[in-house]
Amino acid sequence: MSAEATNPGNPGAAGRRRGRRRLELTGLRRIGRAALLGPAPRDGLPHALEHVAKVHRGHHPDADLDTLTRAYLLAETSHRGQLRKSGEPYITHPLAVTLILAELGAETTTLTASLLHDTVEDTDVTLDQVQDLFGAEVSYLVDGVTKLEKVDYGAAAEPETFRKMLVATGNDVRVMSIKLADRLHNMRTLGVMRPEKQARIAKVTRDVLIPLAERLGVQALKAELEDLVFAILHPEEYATTRALVLEHASRPDPLTALARRVRTVLDEAGIDAQVLVQPRHFVSVHRVRLAHRELTGAALGRLLVLVAEDADCYAVLGELHTCFTPVISEFKDFIAAPKFNLYQSLHTAVTCPSGEIAETLIRTHQMHRVAEAGVIALGNPYAPTDDVDAPEGERADPTRPGWLSRLLEWQRTTPDPDTFWTSLRDDLAQDREITVFCTGAPPDGSSGGTGGVIGLPAGSSCVDAAYERHGEGAHCCIGARVNGRLATLSTVLHDGDSLQLLMAPDPTAGPSPEWLDHARTPAARLAIARWLAGPRESCARPSGPGEGLTGEPSACRRAEEPDGPAADPVVPASVLAVADLPGAAVRLAGCCTPVPPDAVTGFAVRGGTVTVHRALCPVVARMAATGRPPVGVRWRGAAQGGHGCRVTLLAEAFSRPQLLADLTEAIASQGAAVVSAAVEPPHEQRVRHTYTLHLPNPAGLPSLMRAMRQVPGVFDVLRAGKARQPAALQP
Repeated sequence: MSAEATNPGNPGAAGRRRGRRRLELTGLRRIGRAALLGPAPRDGLPHALEHVAKVHRGHHPDADLDTLTRAYLLAETSHRGQLRKSGEPYITHPLAVTLILAELGAETTTLTASLLHDTVEDTDVTLDQVQDLFGAEVSYLVDGVTKLEKVDYGAAAEPETFRKMLVATGNDVRVMSIKLADRLHNMRTLGVMRPEKQARIAKVTRDVLIPLAERLGVQALKAELEDLVFAILHPEEYATTRALVLEHASRPDPLTALARRVRTVLDEAGIDAQVLVQPRHFVSVHRVRLAHRELTGAALGRLLVLVAEDADCYAVLGELHTCFTPVISEFKDFIAAPKFNLYQSLHTAVTCPSGEIAETLIRTHQMHRVAEAGVIALGNPYAPTDDVDAPEGERADPTRPGWLSRLLEWQRTTPDPDTFWTSLRDDLAQDREITVFCTGAPPDGSSGGTGGVIGLPAGSSCVDAAYERHGEGAHCCIGARVNGRLATLSTVLHDGDSLQLLMAPDPTAGPSPEWLDHARTPAARLAIARWLAGPRESCARPSGPGEGLTGEPSACRRAEEPDGPAADPVVPASVLAVADLPGAAVRLAGCCTPVPPDAVTGFAVRGGTVTVHRALCPVVARMAATGRPPVGVRWRGAAQGGHGCRVTLLAEAFSRPQLLADLTEAIASQGAAVVSAAVEPPHEQRVRHTYTLHLPNPAGLPSLMRAMRQVPGVFDVLRAGKARQPAALQP
């Protein structure tokens, strides 16, 4: 609840003078004086609402001010007699929150709800009354903010409280927009509270609300909240940064000189552009100082070039790179590939006349509004639109961006609050993103980005990309090609990488536990954890002592679990063995990949399934040692030949160039298909290749193994899970 806020001096006041969009002190004073005068209207508009109305009309010339007037009169009457801890009339708080949103361009419905956001909780006004007076949409927003107020933010580290907050805001991002503005005004007026309470509120703001502001793209609110938190939690670093900024303020500004030259260049090129110097906020300056140690004048801000059309952005880029010395490594195109929070801009860096490097942002005026206000700049998400170019990946559901939909899906599918909170906190802490270009269309219902482009946190691997692209279908992923080269699923991706995910045709495939070591995104980690914890008896692919194409051990190693050996992909009925257990389903074990006419035995596992192992499989000995009774199994008569099967072979050889290519060619010559392959690192000039192969006929196994042994350098070919002694099927 916001009634506890007070109105002392604010340590972040110096940052306001550096040009950030925030509520002017004169506006605050005007609201305070007008609130004391009461709701007496002038020309139909209450005195206190004049400044809000002027700002709102600047963004929305046709706005219905009558609705705002009625909302203000209800709020002022309801809160009359209530005071803030500073002694001001309480109505100054919802007015200030509304002004913050108005400056960011919020539409009338949001402003109406912000004026009323505390009435249902703190006064006798009911939600039904709000709906009768202002409609269902305003009522929904007020109810959502009220639910957020009831969440104990002091215990926001408690997983269940944050889950409630997420659900309350999940169906309409405007709820969170109002809450962020509410928190910003409270942070501005936090100074007279006890230091320990200031620190508690600042920590929650840092850990929860600032990351959400980043996700919503509301950079104007995020930047100011960061500075206010910085001043409270790190007062010494804040004071040092502020002193450095003031020290440089008395020196010539290299960015101002560069801006003049850029204006001249663009004017001569006939490009209509607005060239500005955008100061960095204190936290950004502090980060630059930590990264580069020495703070230059050009590092205190960035050059901002605003144009009318997208094409003009690239024209400006061409002129800058032609007339100035660019830093090519700093170029990023967030227009062609927008960030997850709708942010679009061209980023580059050029050399100032003084020799300093100046970061430069190029965007349209509309992009700039979205960059500052995020989802607030999108207006009413329910309003009909004719914009066919709207970013489908983030606005497919018009009530919320795509990342918020994913958060809601995680909380629905993760019953353990602690697991959900840990994953969500990790996700919110990720403030850098990479763009990966996927080849091949995603399956229906996948969460892949539009046009094969997906955004991932920096440091993500192919595992993360697979689950972002295919959702639960990523369980079947067996490998990847990164920039055209075969790569393991553990490969870390970089910005601009081209990715092709290789999927197994078997729908019963699943991940291995080692995938969790390579998954960074909550979507991937939660999906993998759910699969591993589920009562599944199949795995992603057959495996042997080696590794699959992905470079990670197969999930079939779950065969050592007490509930029984891991089972494997369902084999066609014509190839299944018969178990001496009436009505039991039969599966072939992936750890030893039995094929006819191997001697086999079986073990019953959960669900009444019998898993078939080769008699020489080490798992059989382990099961017998634990007292697990075997089940008799035998091959069907039709399975003795003429039907396909899988088998895992180990080829041991002396390391040499082209060995993998020669072995693959020998396998193909025998009509076998490679399902997965892996090469262990050479040891003492010896190397082991592990292949899982699909054979059209089990009878062809001996000739296949002979062909592989004839490859120069290969000194042995073994069945997976088999001792080195010769056996029936080994030639």
